[in-house]
Amino acid sequence: MSRFMTWVDERFPLTALWNSQWGKYVAPKNFNFWYYFGSLAALVLVLQILTGIWLTMNYKPDAQKAFESVEYIMRDVPWGWLIRYMHSTGASLFFVVVYLHMFRGLMYGSYRKPRELTWIFGCLIYLALMAEAFFGYLLPWGQMSYWGAQVIVNLFSTLPVIGDDLSVWIRGDYTISDVTLNRFFAFHVAALPLVLIALVVAHLMALHETGSNNPDGIEIKKQPKDPRTGLPLDGIYSHPYYTIKDIVGVIVFLAVFSVIVFFTPEMGGYFLEANNFIPANPLKTPSEIAPVWYFTPYYAMLRAVPSFAQTQVWGVIVMGISVLIFFALPWLDRGAVKSIRYRGRLYKGWLVAFIVSFLILGYLGTVPITVWGQFADSAPFYGADKATVVARFLTVVYFLFFILMPWYTARDKTKPVPTRVRWH
Repeated sequence: MSRFMTWVDERFPLTALWNSQWGKYVAPKNFNFWYYFGSLAALVLVLQILTGIWLTMNYKPDAQKAFESVEYIMRDVPWGWLIRYMHSTGASLFFVVVYLHMFRGLMYGSYRKPRELTWIFGCLIYLALMAEAFFGYLLPWGQMSYWGAQVIVNLFSTLPVIGDDLSVWIRGDYTISDVTLNRFFAFHVAALPLVLIALVVAHLMALHETGSNNPDGIEIKKQPKDPRTGLPLDGIYSHPYYTIKDIVGVIVFLAVFSVIVFFTPEMGGYFLEANNFIPANPLKTPSEIAPVWYFTPYYAMLRAVPSFAQTQVWGVIVMGISVLIFFALPWLDRGAVKSIRYRGRLYKGWLVAFIVSFLILGYLGTVPITVWGQFADSAPFYGADKATVVARFLTVVYFLFFILMPWYTARDKTKPVPTRVRWH
């Protein structure tokens, strides 16, 4: 094996690549629970690619046969039901892992200097993942797939000047049709996976260039070297230490993943909606059309913005800005420290308000807009139901977290940061 590896290394830098990206990569020694989710995101990406390849072997991107091919996979292909449920469950858990990974970045200031580019690549991965999920949502060609895609694509038509042409370009037709299905299939299985893989590689390269953050926000690269190991005082090699740690996380994740796949793959309609087990019917609109749960916070913001002149363009703009504003975080945060361990009450309070607003908006996006009843004639909310009022308030809170960040982070009372990393 040693001679074989020498032969390979003389022709391809395999060992050097392994050492630079993981084997000899120096990481802080105080990673905690929140640092599982980066490696878990990579695991789910591989899982989605592999299960997707197997699904495409029997799936037919044809408006007349797509739904039947999914049923064929579920009923007649050996273990097809398992592959399909692994893929659908993996899609939702991908967003669970990514949201927790982003939350860790907000807690520990992983977007701060010198990791701005790492954060930007991560936000681009998030956008590509949303597009990948949206294009894949149409492929089962069920009722919710068809009408959900119809609603989302029609939102682009509200944009001034380019709206109509843009929506026609996305669909490839004047309505959701066989052409749209083929187009979305091509994006879902070929174009966007390549973009995702490229962005993940760029994300990791940028991370390994600057070094990983840690729960204390201390730059271990600036520490003196340990004369015995030649490593920073608080640094250790990723392998074998974090290899073993990540394996523990993988085992727990796969246990949860297996429970969902084998016992509740629909997750009460949140992962797979009941309407999506009905073939798409362009002549019959479902009573309630809502996106999958990981889009619902932004959908709730869209519904919360009042329509002016019979157009939802402002709702679409608010929804778009609510996603893109994450890119600005490295320049909005003026805090003296990175980690929430040493932040004051202002940042902690606003972060809690942001998370609560995001979660409640996610819930509101899944339910009928009149679920909490109507206010009577009380101004200024005449004609607006309680859920809409709450959604509008929480949308304001969501944006104030970002807009006021330069103010409250600069005035926050912080604690002194230690010179060495701490274990608790």
